[in-house]
Amino acid sequence: MNPASLRWKIAALVTLAATVVAAMVGLLVHRLTWQRSLDLGKARAEIALDKSLAPARLPGGTPDDVVTVEELPDALAAQLRPGRPVLWYGLDHRDEPWMWAAQPYGSDGGQAVSVQISMGPELLSLYALDRNMAKAGLFALAGVVPLSVLAAELPNRRLRRMARTAREIADGNLAARTDVRGRDEIAEIGAGLNSMAASLQRRLLAEQRFTADVAHDLRTPLMGLLTASQLLPDGQATDMVRDRIGVLRGLVDDLLEISHLDAAGEHADRQPVPLADLVRESLHRVDVPADLNVVQDQGETTAVTDPRRLERIVANLLLNARTHGAAPVMITVRSRQIVIRDGGPGFPPDLLADLNKGQSQRFRTGRTERGHGHGLGLTIVLGHARIIGATLQFANPADGGASVTVTLPD
Repeated sequence: MNPASLRWKIAALVTLAATVVAAMVGLLVHRLTWQRSLDLGKARAEIALDKSLAPARLPGGTPDDVVTVEELPDALAAQLRPGRPVLWYGLDHRDEPWMWAAQPYGSDGGQAVSVQISMGPELLSLYALDRNMAKAGLFALAGVVPLSVLAAELPNRRLRRMARTAREIADGNLAARTDVRGRDEIAEIGAGLNSMAASLQRRLLAEQRFTADVAHDLRTPLMGLLTASQLLPDGQATDMVRDRIGVLRGLVDDLLEISHLDAAGEHADRQPVPLADLVRESLHRVDVPADLNVVQDQGETTAVTDPRRLERIVANLLLNARTHGAAPVMITVRSRQIVIRDGGPGFPPDLLADLNKGQSQRFRTGRTERGHGHGLGLTIVLGHARIIGATLQFANPADGGASVTVTLPD
């Protein structure tokens, strides 16, 4: 169990607060009890002193308990004043606690009437009270700690559910929602999380609809442009027009393919596929010079998958290596695995992190370390990989370049 979890932090905080409260209450009770004991001791000492002085009020009488001033404790003797009683608490020569009451007697000031009341029983009672309060505090903490852990478990469990939902949303499951119960701050966080996920889902659906609508709307005028370009006389300008129309047609085809990948109901048509032959066909179709290395000692290089989708993945990765990378392009085929590596500058760090999370920003434009483009090729790769259950690992090897590892399921 994680000692740094919120549950244990709350339990520690509650325990600390309970300990501080118990200590403050115990200290207050200790001080009040001892002050009451001192007050009672003073009252008893005053009564005893008055009884000792009572015989002196009679004609020819002398008080009891007459001692010399030298016999009194120094602190008490220093406070003596004629005609006024003095109360003093302290230890005598036997280190026993006493409450003293004294009053000067005689004209020479060398004698005094002194009585003392033992405070030992009161002090022992106070020690017993302190021990009982300490025991009661420990018993209370023994009950507070598990109760605080149990009380913290409910909000902690709700926060863990929200954290799982947030991770699902971050991984692309925008339909994930968390339970919102109650009216506290945690419920407000959950409602905000659900609202954010719903907003992101609406935006993604709007983007997908936009992609599909644009692709379908461009297809008709594009075919008209393609037909018209065939009627132009041959020449350099015509070749440039036909080349740009070809690029536009490729973009529209990519948009249509993405709209199909976004649509529900896409499935893989699985069958045994020789991986080496599929890679060779992809190389021939996209016309990318590359070195092919088939590793036979790691098992059969035939995998059960959708050949059309896997070929599209390999072709797009090769085109990406040719467009944004640099020679040499090397392909390694192993059992259920295809590794494509180029000698270019590698993936930008932010793009690399998104790709390894299964995310790719569409229509990513502008120059980067690996060139520029509309950002649809890798989106198509991720879409087909998701359907056939393939795992993609993007990396920038330490010795340079960029590599993509396609691992097919069993």
